Amino acid sequence: MRTTEPPLAGHLVLLDPIGVGGMGEVWRAWDLRGRRLVAAKVLGRYDDALLQRFVREQAVRVRHPHVVAPLDWAADGGRVVLTMDLVAGGSVETLRAEHGPLPEPLVALLLDQLLQALAAVHAAGVVHRDVKPANLLLQPGAVHLRLADFGVAAVLDGERLTGPGPVGTRGYVAPEAERGAPPHPRQDLYAVGVVGRELTGTPRGVLGPLLDALADPDPARRPPSAQEALIRLRRLPLPHPQWPPLPDRLGPAPIRGDPARTALVLACLCFALAGLLSLAVLVAT
Repeated sequence: MRTTEPPLAGHLVLLDPIGVGGMGEVWRAWDLRGRRLVAAKVLGRYDDALLQRFVREQAVRVRHPHVVAPLDWAADGGRVVLTMDLVAGGSVETLRAEHGPLPEPLVALLLDQLLQALAAVHAAGVVHRDVKPANLLLQPGAVHLRLADFGVAAVLDGERLTGPGPVGTRGYVAPEAERGAPPHPRQDLYAVGVVGRELTGTPRGVLGPLLDALADPDPARRPPSAQEALIRLRRLPLPHPQWPPLPDRLGPAPIRGDPARTALVLACLCFALAGLLSLAVLVAT
């Protein structure tokens, strides 16, 4: 717990670590300004290239119910922090690990929500480039997927911030991207097909033909867009899944009493102590 430290960037009280990303640690934090719990990705040591990628991530502000978009960012000494919505239901990777192959109706619902997210992301001129189960977060309660982690995303027609060679997670990268092709939305669709196959655990089924088309090695044979893939998915004869509510995997925030009041008191104490120390220095001199 970091509640005894001064608020990071003056308004973020770090509570407990909830994950490690490709560019830094992710913490649950209380935002004194917004008076809400948020996820805070904290970048410690960094070089220019990593900082540029971090800044690029915070610039991806796609507002959509199935996208986790950055809320704000700030620098504090040697650390840079990026805040986003706190999503406490774990990830699709966790769901698959706990339950094994998932029923096709549930996979279809997850893919439906993922394709909705990608349609919005692509419409904003962004290619995610790291679609995989670990980056598909779940909210507690009814199944609600949110696409996260835009750390290696590419803005179409924008400056390339990554070097030559494939970007993303091995196994989910489209063959043409492996060969060095420039970013394209259909590369995200390839990853959707791979994710779908992984979640069902079976090569065939009602979803089989669509997953084959999405994960086709030839990008020209994939659906032309996430929206078109979504239309094809919704035409399939699959019922709405019956799945129990998803748990809150983070549990209560590690603060006793009201988080805002506790954080504010700690912040005031820190600032008061700093003032007293400054006064003591002046008196001594």
